[in-house]
Amino acid sequence: MKYFGTDGFRGRANEGLNVEHAFKIGRYVGWYYGMRQNRKARIVVGKDTRRSSYMFESALIAGLVASGADAYMLHVIPTPGVAFETVDGRFDCGIMISASHNPYTDNGIKLVNGDGYKMDEDVLEQIEDYIDDKMEVPLATGDAIGCTVDYMQGRNRYIAHLISSANFSLQGVKVGLDCANGSASSVAKPVFDALGADVRVINNAPNGFNINVDCGSTHIERLQRHVVEQGLDVGFAYDGDADRCIAVDERGHVVDGDLILYACGKYLNKHGRLSGGTIVPTVMSNFGLFKAFDIAKLSYVTTDVGDKNVYACMREHGYSLGGEQSGHIIFGDIETTGDGIMTSLRLMEVLRAERETLSEIVRPVKLYPQVLDNIRVSDKQAAMEAESTKTAVAEAERFLEGNGRVLVRASGTEPLVRVLAEAPDNDLCKQANQIVIDALAPFRV
Repeated sequence: MKYFGTDGFRGRANEGLNVEHAFKIGRYVGWYYGMRQNRKARIVVGKDTRRSSYMFESALIAGLVASGADAYMLHVIPTPGVAFETVDGRFDCGIMISASHNPYTDNGIKLVNGDGYKMDEDVLEQIEDYIDDKMEVPLATGDAIGCTVDYMQGRNRYIAHLISSANFSLQGVKVGLDCANGSASSVAKPVFDALGADVRVINNAPNGFNINVDCGSTHIERLQRHVVEQGLDVGFAYDGDADRCIAVDERGHVVDGDLILYACGKYLNKHGRLSGGTIVPTVMSNFGLFKAFDIAKLSYVTTDVGDKNVYACMREHGYSLGGEQSGHIIFGDIETTGDGIMTSLRLMEVLRAERETLSEIVRPVKLYPQVLDNIRVSDKQAAMEAESTKTAVAEAERFLEGNGRVLVRASGTEPLVRVLAEAPDNDLCKQANQIVIDALAPFRV
């Protein structure tokens, strides 16, 4: 697609993604759902805390109501909150304004259909055609013009949903939360407070510019220090739109998405709640995780990178747990997308039920060292398809002599080629990566 990638339409605010794009997306979506059902469409809209989110919200809302849709404004809320409320409130579709873990200078627009899943590709293609002026959409007039609704109760219902999903008390448990100065800032603490936890929060004062800045799941060091200095039992870090969660154990060690999949998968399987006894990680998951699955007699099916691919596999085969090393975990029996706060609650359920610390729960997993290099390139597809790149990957694999692997993939959201090596030690990883990085030199910017 021209505009929509694996995680929506994303780019630098008013450069790659501009206010006119947002207006046109609103115009088409508002018209499409109204025309399709011969009634006013009902669309729910949420956003994260970056400064440009307010501008894009105004443009989207203007487009929606100009096409005759009623726009319900959730304001600042996690992306999974939009997906939940789209289904819970029986909306025609949901729109989230966020660039997730990207810098505040970026932004994005994600669309979900009425079932809470990522928008169907045929609809996205139609939106792209409208953006490129390949078709026209009529303006609503008179009483057909839509209205806006301040829909704060939708966010409150989402918070209540998270609380009600936990059938345990956290009384006496000391929990650290890093809200990344993003969407979790107004949601995570009330949830843990309601469950009785002793909550210590950092990075929950968004100002429009500090989202993801040296904090959250992509800068876990802040939470690690916080957990150790405060003597906490566990810590959870979210990204900008709170669809990811990375944990920190009581010793200050990082528990990433792979380890969370192991902890939750083993627990759910033990209690007969893991559909098919199978977990769905991606090809980027650590080799040590796969070995731990084998020892625990847990089946697994890998997919390409991206929560969209993970969930597609889960839906097709009826699996109930999948996710990514980045902390994007999907519990298919209770949600349609990754939810960082829900992930932290499910991990707390494991700790409370097993009566063990987080470090004890994940101890059986012996992770291989991994080194990931993000190489900025002028044309990521050309870089990926170049024979020199393919030859270099094969050479790096031979260098590791079967004791590791090298994965190369194009980012779905940024002009990057990601080069990841996995081997028994960091030096081998770096040397293997360098072989591929050298081959990418003609494409680097």
